[in-house]
Amino acid sequence: MFGSRQTGVNAYAKVGMETGVVAASPHKLIVMLFDGALVSISNALVNMRSGNIGEKGKAISKAIMIIDSGLRAALDKKVGGEIAEGLDALYEYMSGRLLTANLKNDPAILEEVQRLLVELRDAWNQIGDTARAPAAAPTNMSKYASA
Repeated sequence: MFGSRQTGVNAYAKVGMETGVVAASPHKLIVMLFDGALVSISNALVNMRSGNIGEKGKAISKAIMIIDSGLRAALDKKVGGEIAEGLDALYEYMSGRLLTANLKNDPAILEEVQRLLVELRDAWNQIGDTARAPAAAPTNMSKYASA
C-alpha cells in the first residue's frame, strides 16, 4: 500500500530540489548546475572503481548533459565576449574528456574534469559574493578566457 522508505525520501528530495530551482536566482541556478555535474562525476568515479559499468556510463552521460545543455547553453557569447567564448571551449573540452574517461575507464580523467568544475564553481561563487559586496576583490574568471 505504501512505497518503500527510499521512495519517500527520493520524492521528498525531488520536491526540495524543484522548489530550490523555482526560487533560485540565475546565479544560484548556475551553481546548482556545477554541483549537479560534480555529483554525477563523483557517482561515475564510485561506479567506475566498483566495476559497475552501466551506472558509470549513466553518471558520465548525466554530467555531459549538465555541462552541454546547462552550463554551455547558459552562456551569452554576445554579452560575455571573450570570457564566454573561453568558457564555451572549456566546457567542450570537459565534455570530450568525460567521453574519453568513459571509453577508457580512466578515473584520472574524471578527477581532472572534477577539479576544473570545482575551480569554476568557486570562481562563480566569488562573482556572487562580489555582486553582493561591491568593494570585494576582483574575481579570477578571466583566467578561463584563454582555456
